[in-house]
Amino acid sequence: MTLETVVEDIKEQARARAEEVREEAEAEAEEIRSEAEADAEEIREEILEDADRQIAQEREQKLSSAKLEAKQARLEARREVLQSVRADVEDEVATLSGDDREELTEALLTVAAEEFGSDASVSVYGRGDDQELIEELLTEYDEYEYAGEYDCLGGIVAESDESRVRVKNTFDSILDEVWEDNLREISDRLFEQ
Repeated sequence: MTLETVVEDIKEQARARAEEVREEAEAEAEEIRSEAEADAEEIREEILEDADRQIAQEREQKLSSAKLEAKQARLEARREVLQSVRADVEDEVATLSGDDREELTEALLTVAAEEFGSDASVSVYGRGDDQELIEELLTEYDEYEYAGEYDCLGGIVAESDESRVRVKNTFDSILDEVWEDNLREISDRLFEQ
């Protein structure tokens, strides 16, 4: 065997070994690339899932917010309608006249008189426009006198220093009571669904 043959064998072995190392390196690189692609796909899926969750959460929040705003707007509109109806009722009550006004005022005075003793001195207040009517009704009661104006839709406020009793029988107070007692029914009738 000659030196050239030995050199050639060594070169051949080196080439074979180099080819083997290159193939191993390519296989390892392919494995690393495959793992990296798999990791990248997994990360991409996680990012997409997170984005979908965030979108769904934001959509739900906006939907809830919109529903709340709509509900508040409906409630505000209902409140405004109820206030308008209440104002209309107050206008109707304030403009009662003639026998209706006289009968209601007389009934409220009678109920108030039951709270005072027969010998009590009672001061009666009422709406300025009703002074003449109240004074006429008071002629039926001893020791009762018209004492002045009271800011109300009608009716009377009676008080006595002796008994320290004050009775507020105004159209306003009756309306307040009726309104509170029937507000749900009024609302249901106005806003039937």
